[in-house]
Amino acid sequence: MTGAAVVLVLDLLGTVTFALNGAMTASRRVRLDIVGVLSLGVITAIGGGLIRDVLLGATPPAAFQHWRYLAAAFAGAAVAWVLTGPPRPLHRAIVVLDAVGLSVFCVTGAHKAVEMGLAPAPAILLGAITAVGGGTIRDVLVGTVPSVLTSELYAIPALVGGAVAVLAGAAGAPAGPAAVVGAVLCFAIRMVGVRFDLHAPARDPRA
Repeated sequence: MTGAAVVLVLDLLGTVTFALNGAMTASRRVRLDIVGVLSLGVITAIGGGLIRDVLLGATPPAAFQHWRYLAAAFAGAAVAWVLTGPPRPLHRAIVVLDAVGLSVFCVTGAHKAVEMGLAPAPAILLGAITAVGGGTIRDVLVGTVPSVLTSELYAIPALVGGAVAVLAGAAGAPAGPAAVVGAVLCFAIRMVGVRFDLHAPARDPRA
């Protein structure tokens, strides 16, 4: 499998998992009908990519050019609608799906930025934006503070994963393996943060 094929598979995997995550999160936090659940699932799945493509000037965005992205997003959201049950049993699934989507999108977003000619630093930043953008839009729509601003090590793993993928590629490593390594590292950091309740440094608002 070529590097481009690996990145495409990761991109579609991230789309499905973020759609599942977005729809499950919507059902867990607020009461929505099927239209609301599907909409939030799709927005979570493609939102970060839309922001990335607009910032890169790659318009129309990939999600609107290739049917497979919208199909994957709707499929993931629809599965979540069917499977949605009591909030507590779904919590672990939501966290894991979110970590998978975060990990995949930080490397595919950074990869596309590099392909568009960006230097490593902005490419890494755009990778992180791709990873957190959809979830941020979802959280705003359901009326909660975005996870990227409050959650256990969220943006930091995305930046690390994107950095590994970009710098490994710049050093001559094949795009596919570099993306996989970056995604795995991002996922590991995110899940360690969840497991041990680790947070980025923050100020106490009462101080």
